[in-house]
Amino acid sequence: MTGAGVTGTGVTGLRRFAAAPAPSAPSVTEPERCEMCREVLDERTGHGHVVELEKRSIVCACRACYLLFTLGGVRYRSVPDRVCHDPARPLSDQDWNELQIPVAMAFFFYNSSLDRIVAGYPSPGGVTECELDLDAWDRLTATYPLLTALTPDVEALFVNRADQEMFLIPVDECYELVGVLRLRWQGFDGGAEARAAIEEFLSGLRRRATALESHG
Repeated sequence: MTGAGVTGTGVTGLRRFAAAPAPSAPSVTEPERCEMCREVLDERTGHGHVVELEKRSIVCACRACYLLFTLGGVRYRSVPDRVCHDPARPLSDQDWNELQIPVAMAFFFYNSSLDRIVAGYPSPGGVTECELDLDAWDRLTATYPLLTALTPDVEALFVNRADQEMFLIPVDECYELVGVLRLRWQGFDGGAEARAAIEEFLSGLRRRATALESHG
Protein backbone atom coordinates (compact mmCIF):
# COMPACT_ATOMS: atom_id res chain seq x y z
CA MET A 1 0.00 0.00 0.00
CA THR A 2 2.58 2.56 -1.06
CA GLY A 3 1.87 5.68 -3.03
CA ALA A 4 3.51 8.86 -4.37
CA GLY A 5 3.32 12.61 -4.47
CA VAL A 6 2.13 14.29 -1.27
CA THR A 7 2.18 18.08 -1.32
CA GLY A 8 4.45 20.02 1.06
CA THR A 9 7.74 19.46 2.85
CA GLY A 10 6.43 18.31 6.20
CA VAL A 11 3.66 16.00 5.14
CA THR A 12 5.89 14.46 2.51
CA GLY A 13 6.67 12.43 5.60
CA LEU A 14 4.57 9.70 4.02
CA ARG A 15 4.67 10.87 0.43
CA ARG A 16 4.57 7.45 -1.24
CA PHE A 17 1.34 6.45 0.47
CA ALA A 18 -1.28 9.13 -0.09
CA ALA A 19 -1.42 10.09 -3.72
CA ALA A 20 -1.13 6.87 -5.69
CA PRO A 21 -4.00 5.61 -7.84
CA ALA A 22 -6.03 2.79 -6.36
CA PRO A 23 -4.09 -0.46 -6.62
CA SER A 24 -5.59 -3.18 -8.73
CA ALA A 25 -6.79 -6.27 -6.93
CA PRO A 26 -4.01 -8.85 -6.54
CA SER A 27 -4.29 -11.65 -9.06
CA VAL A 28 -3.90 -15.34 -8.34
CA THR A 29 -0.45 -15.29 -9.90
CA GLU A 30 0.63 -12.05 -8.21
CA PRO A 31 -0.49 -12.16 -4.56
CA GLU A 32 0.18 -9.20 -2.29
CA ARG A 33 3.42 -9.72 -0.39
CA CYS A 34 5.18 -8.37 2.66
CA GLU A 35 7.51 -5.64 1.43
CA MET A 36 10.13 -6.69 3.96
CA CYS A 37 10.40 -10.49 3.68
CA ARG A 38 8.24 -11.14 0.58
CA GLU A 39 5.90 -13.49 2.49
CA VAL A 40 2.46 -13.70 0.91
CA LEU A 41 -0.02 -11.61 2.92
CA ASP A 42 -3.10 -13.61 3.86
CA GLU A 43 -5.16 -14.50 6.92
CA ARG A 44 -2.37 -16.69 8.21
CA THR A 45 0.46 -14.16 7.95
CA GLY A 46 -1.63 -11.07 8.70
CA HIS A 47 -1.24 -7.60 7.18
CA GLY A 48 0.19 -4.63 9.04
CA HIS A 49 1.95 -1.40 8.15
CA VAL A 50 5.44 -0.21 9.06
CA VAL A 51 6.83 3.29 8.58
CA GLU A 52 10.26 3.38 6.93
CA LEU A 53 11.65 6.43 8.69
CA GLU A 54 14.50 7.30 6.33
CA LYS A 55 12.34 7.32 3.19
CA ARG A 56 9.27 8.59 5.08
CA SER A 57 7.03 5.97 3.55
CA ILE A 58 4.67 3.21 4.66
CA VAL A 59 5.24 -0.40 3.67
CA CYS A 60 3.01 -3.44 4.00
CA ALA A 61 4.27 -6.11 6.39
CA CYS A 62 3.33 -9.59 7.52
CA ARG A 63 2.59 -10.09 11.19
CA ALA A 64 6.08 -11.39 11.97
CA CYS A 65 7.84 -8.40 10.41
CA TYR A 66 5.30 -6.02 11.95
CA LEU A 67 6.00 -7.39 15.44
CA LEU A 68 9.75 -6.84 15.02
CA PHE A 69 9.26 -3.09 15.13
CA THR A 70 6.40 -2.64 17.59
CA LEU A 71 8.85 -1.30 20.18
CA GLY A 72 10.35 1.15 17.72
CA GLY A 73 13.57 1.13 15.78
CA VAL A 74 16.13 3.32 14.05
CA ARG A 75 14.91 2.58 10.53
CA TYR A 76 11.42 1.11 10.90
CA ARG A 77 8.50 1.63 13.25
CA SER A 78 5.25 -0.37 13.28
CA VAL A 79 1.99 1.53 13.02
CA PRO A 80 -0.20 0.72 16.06
CA ASP A 81 -3.90 0.05 15.63
CA ARG A 82 -5.35 1.96 18.57
CA VAL A 83 -8.06 4.58 18.08
CA CYS A 84 -8.89 6.70 21.11
CA HIS A 85 -10.57 9.95 22.00
CA ASP A 86 -11.13 12.23 24.96
CA PRO A 87 -14.82 13.22 24.80
CA ALA A 88 -14.54 15.23 28.02
CA ARG A 89 -12.16 17.67 26.30
CA PRO A 90 -13.42 18.60 22.81
CA LEU A 91 -11.26 21.15 21.00
CA SER A 92 -12.85 24.57 21.45
CA ASP A 93 -13.42 27.01 18.61
CA GLN A 94 -11.03 29.47 20.24
CA ASP A 95 -8.24 26.89 20.45
CA TRP A 96 -8.84 25.67 16.92
CA ASN A 97 -8.63 29.23 15.64
CA GLU A 98 -5.36 29.68 17.49
CA LEU A 99 -3.84 26.92 15.33
CA GLN A 100 -4.81 28.95 12.21
CA ILE A 101 -5.85 25.91 10.16
CA PRO A 102 -7.92 27.10 7.15
CA VAL A 103 -10.20 24.04 6.96
CA ALA A 104 -12.55 22.12 9.25
CA MET A 105 -10.77 18.77 8.99
CA ALA A 106 -7.04 18.16 9.45
CA PHE A 107 -4.52 15.80 10.98
CA PHE A 108 -1.30 16.30 12.91
CA PHE A 109 1.66 14.04 13.64
CA TYR A 110 5.15 14.32 15.04
CA ASN A 111 7.79 13.99 12.32
CA SER A 112 10.98 12.83 14.02
CA SER A 113 13.13 13.74 11.02
CA LEU A 114 11.96 17.35 11.21
CA ASP A 115 11.72 17.21 15.01
CA ARG A 116 8.36 18.95 15.02
CA ILE A 117 4.63 18.55 14.62
CA VAL A 118 3.38 18.82 11.05
CA ALA A 119 -0.20 19.30 9.89
CA GLY A 120 -2.08 18.44 6.74
CA TYR A 121 -5.54 18.09 5.30
CA PRO A 122 -7.09 16.19 2.38
CA SER A 123 -7.46 17.96 -0.94
CA PRO A 124 -8.23 16.91 -4.53
CA GLY A 125 -4.49 16.67 -5.25
CA GLY A 126 -3.47 14.73 -2.16
CA VAL A 127 -2.30 16.14 1.16
CA THR A 128 -1.98 19.90 1.54
CA GLU A 129 0.44 20.99 4.23
CA CYS A 130 -0.54 23.68 6.74
CA GLU A 131 1.86 26.09 8.38
CA LEU A 132 1.38 25.27 12.05
CA ASP A 133 1.90 27.73 14.90
CA LEU A 134 4.12 25.53 17.06
CA ASP A 135 3.90 27.88 20.04
CA ALA A 136 0.11 27.56 19.91
CA TRP A 137 0.39 23.77 19.71
CA ASP A 138 2.67 23.72 22.74
CA ARG A 139 0.20 25.83 24.71
CA LEU A 140 -2.67 23.51 23.84
CA THR A 141 -0.83 20.40 25.03
CA ALA A 142 -1.43 21.54 28.61
CA THR A 143 -5.21 21.36 28.02
CA TYR A 144 -5.61 18.39 25.68
CA PRO A 145 -3.88 15.12 26.69
CA LEU A 146 -4.52 13.63 23.25
CA LEU A 147 -1.93 16.02 21.81
CA THR A 148 0.84 14.62 23.99
CA ALA A 149 -0.20 10.96 23.59
CA LEU A 150 0.90 10.67 19.95
CA THR A 151 3.57 8.10 19.17
CA PRO A 152 6.08 9.86 16.86
CA ASP A 153 5.78 9.10 13.13
CA VAL A 154 3.10 6.42 13.42
CA GLU A 155 0.08 8.05 15.09
CA ALA A 156 -1.87 11.18 14.20
CA LEU A 157 -4.40 13.47 15.80
CA PHE A 158 -7.39 13.67 13.45
CA VAL A 159 -9.65 16.68 14.02
CA ASN A 160 -13.20 17.03 12.69
CA ARG A 161 -14.28 20.51 13.68
CA ALA A 162 -17.76 20.17 12.15
CA ASP A 163 -18.70 17.78 14.97
CA GLN A 164 -16.10 18.98 17.50
CA GLU A 165 -14.29 15.65 17.45
CA MET A 166 -10.66 14.68 17.94
CA PHE A 167 -9.28 11.17 17.54
CA LEU A 168 -5.83 9.68 18.01
CA ILE A 169 -5.51 7.23 15.11
CA PRO A 170 -2.95 5.21 13.12
CA VAL A 171 -1.22 7.61 10.73
CA ASP A 172 -1.74 5.30 7.75
CA GLU A 173 -5.50 5.74 8.06
CA CYS A 174 -5.13 9.47 7.40
CA TYR A 175 -3.39 8.70 4.14
CA GLU A 176 -5.88 6.00 3.21
CA LEU A 177 -8.62 8.63 3.55
CA VAL A 178 -6.61 11.04 1.39
CA GLY A 179 -6.27 8.39 -1.32
CA VAL A 180 -9.99 7.60 -1.29
CA LEU A 181 -10.93 11.27 -1.53
CA ARG A 182 -8.59 11.82 -4.48
CA LEU A 183 -10.46 9.15 -6.38
CA ARG A 184 -13.95 10.35 -5.43
CA TRP A 185 -13.51 14.13 -5.38
CA GLN A 186 -15.76 16.06 -7.74
CA GLY A 187 -16.27 19.79 -8.16
CA PHE A 188 -15.30 22.48 -5.70
CA ASP A 189 -16.50 20.87 -2.46
CA GLY A 190 -15.79 17.21 -3.23
CA GLY A 191 -19.31 16.16 -4.11
CA ALA A 192 -21.62 13.54 -2.65
CA GLU A 193 -19.23 10.59 -3.02
CA ALA A 194 -16.42 12.36 -1.18
CA ARG A 195 -18.76 13.45 1.60
CA ALA A 196 -20.04 9.88 1.94
CA ALA A 197 -16.46 8.61 2.19
CA ILE A 198 -15.69 11.10 4.95
CA GLU A 199 -18.80 10.12 6.89
CA GLU A 200 -17.97 6.43 6.54
CA PHE A 201 -14.46 7.13 7.82
CA LEU A 202 -15.74 9.11 10.81
CA SER A 203 -18.38 6.51 11.63
CA GLY A 204 -15.68 3.87 11.75
CA LEU A 205 -13.58 5.97 14.13
CA ARG A 206 -16.56 6.55 16.40
CA ARG A 207 -17.28 2.82 16.61
CA ARG A 208 -13.70 1.89 17.38
CA ALA A 209 -12.63 4.74 19.65
CA THR A 210 -12.01 4.10 23.32
CA ALA A 211 -11.22 6.60 26.05
CA LEU A 212 -7.61 7.77 26.21
CA GLU A 213 -7.36 6.82 29.88
CA SER A 214 -7.97 3.15 29.06
CA HIS A 215 -4.69 3.08 27.14
CA GLY A 216 -2.70 3.90 30.23
